[in-house]
Amino acid sequence: MAIASARHILVDSEAQCMELKERIAAGEDFAEIAKQYSNCPSGQDGGALGEFGPGMMVPEFDKVVFAAPINQVQGPVQTQFGFHLLEVTSRSD
Repeated sequence: MAIASARHILVDSEAQCMELKERIAAGEDFAEIAKQYSNCPSGQDGGALGEFGPGMMVPEFDKVVFAAPINQVQGPVQTQFGFHLLEVTSRSD
């Protein structure tokens, strides 16, 4: 079974998600932005979600985490919780 590690930033609006994505693309630190802006408790850990397998996160996450390139910020990804920026930090297939 595949195992992945990822980090994310959760915010309320797609507009804020896009703004933060642009700031990261311009060189700001993902973890620092997560600490400042993420609505998820994982924000205090720089958005780190640890390791997980398929089906352990919401389906919208799985679709991105198990297909996206490693170390590239993806999103906005909308779930019932809000809008996420996702970055896959490792994956074993």
